[in-house]
Amino acid sequence: MVDDTFAFIIHPIQIKKDVQRKFPLLGKILTEGQINYFSRFFPPVYLSEVKGIVSQATGRELRGWLIACPFTPPTMMSLPVETVYRKIVACGEMAEGLGARILGLGAYTSVVGDAGKTIADRLALPVTTGDSYTVTIAIEAIRAAAVAMGIVMREAVVAVVGATGTIGKTCAELLASESADLRLIGRRQDALDALRERCVGLGAQVSASTDMAAIYDADLILTVTSAVHEVIQPAHLKPGAVVLDVARPRDVSKRVAAERDDVLVIEGGMVEVPGPVDFGFDFGFPLRHAYACMAETMALALDGRYEDYTIGKDISVEQAREIGAIAERHGFRLSGFRSFEQPVSAEQIAHVRERAQSTRKLWAG
Repeated sequence: MVDDTFAFIIHPIQIKKDVQRKFPLLGKILTEGQINYFSRFFPPVYLSEVKGIVSQATGRELRGWLIACPFTPPTMMSLPVETVYRKIVACGEMAEGLGARILGLGAYTSVVGDAGKTIADRLALPVTTGDSYTVTIAIEAIRAAAVAMGIVMREAVVAVVGATGTIGKTCAELLASESADLRLIGRRQDALDALRERCVGLGAQVSASTDMAAIYDADLILTVTSAVHEVIQPAHLKPGAVVLDVARPRDVSKRVAAERDDVLVIEGGMVEVPGPVDFGFDFGFPLRHAYACMAETMALALDGRYEDYTIGKDISVEQAREIGAIAERHGFRLSGFRSFEQPVSAEQIAHVRERAQSTRKLWAG
């Protein structure tokens, strides 16, 4: 008998492709606009049962379920927030009916409105957005990418795009103690200035700007906006730069992959899940791997932490470190890089470094 259970909500991001994962015919024949429209009327969708997650610390096994909120990102952004709340709560009620003891909010369901607070208030089971472990894994991933590219973080120019968001703020605080020059990029100067004050004195020289030009000479860029469209284009990046794209939908344009073989773009960190895991559904990751936000939900369940964990728009550095320790104890760990849904090999990284050496001679800054 498995006593530890969880559920996790996902939703279409690469709209046609993701719908095809569950409904091949609908995903093929409907346009993206039609999917956006019809998604308003779909109920929550049961996707799969998750089996085989086993704690390395205790040997306890975890059972879970994946549930789809049918709304796409443009739909969530265009509908009244109360309408979106009701749909997410309906997903939570499905999770309760299945027997879940904690609910994770994935992608846009974690940022709508007050970032999980209202959802938690309206459900009997505890809720987490998974953003604390997303912070932890993002920092681990950018450290690892810096090593792979031969960048010394303590001497580097590091930029955080979307710095005043829930994840961006905490990442900025952590990076302020690990870099030489920290650039905070966002839409509101007043919020950026407040964050800059929190980061000053932690080690790095800190500046704040609403202008994307501030990232042009950055060695390492962590981007985590809640924009629906790409915000980083090929011309924004210097040769040899690393971009860690934590946002879903992604912040980095596909043109970067097509036009800039002298920069390394990676997704926000793949997490290897302990045990012979079967997710029962292909959400685009390799076997036994998950998003960090999903892994936070699992780690909390394995630890018996059936309580609201990461909700609201503030994550403390201490909380990010705590969930990192919990996840590590149970066997979750950063595992490899992906770029535009494809694995990144050591040979590809070596090629990027080689190309960067050549194109630096032509880069004007």
